Amino acid sequence: MILPLPPGDFQAYLFDCDGTIADSMPLHHVAWRQALEPWGAVFPEDLFYAWGGRTVADIIADLNAQQGLAMPVAKVAEQRERIFRALLPQISAVPGVLEHIVDAAGRVPCAVVSGSTRESVTASLDALGLREKFEFLVCAGDYVRPKPDPEAFLTAAALLGVAPADCVVFEDTDLGIQAATAAGMASVRVPPPSQRFVVAP
Repeated sequence: MILPLPPGDFQAYLFDCDGTIADSMPLHHVAWRQALEPWGAVFPEDLFYAWGGRTVADIIADLNAQQGLAMPVAKVAEQRERIFRALLPQISAVPGVLEHIVDAAGRVPCAVVSGSTRESVTASLDALGLREKFEFLVCAGDYVRPKPDPEAFLTAAALLGVAPADCVVFEDTDLGIQAATAAGMASVRVPPPSQRFVVAP
């Protein structure tokens, strides 16, 4: 079932990646758990989803602070990324979003706006065969202030040459929706796996 768009004549589509384009959140949680285990850190599923949209570095820093640990951010992030890459053959696209991407191809310019690294986003899009559908990727390191700040979405709009009010954002997290609203953009909330349903043909 394709997700309905809000009213408007949108000139650009902006997509979060994990949990929005790629049904990758369960795989990311597995990667997190395995990467954190040697350090004795725990990352419960409810907290993992509550922190959706945050950068890897911020998550590791906050887990350190919460659990009295001193995990090296770069090392844990690299390990998590390596494990996630190994899981990529299991990845699939989020139903309801893929249809919008395919429909927009060659008609409406699209960009990815993610809190994940460029390497992680590119790996996910390549695994899904969707990389060429997007004019730009705006990833961690391409902006200073992460979601819920609007900077990342405003950066994507500027790259596409489209006014923020003419963009629609596809997001699966509260932080992402807040960022889209702060940017003056309409948004489509992508439901988590537990709330999706499929309409039989």
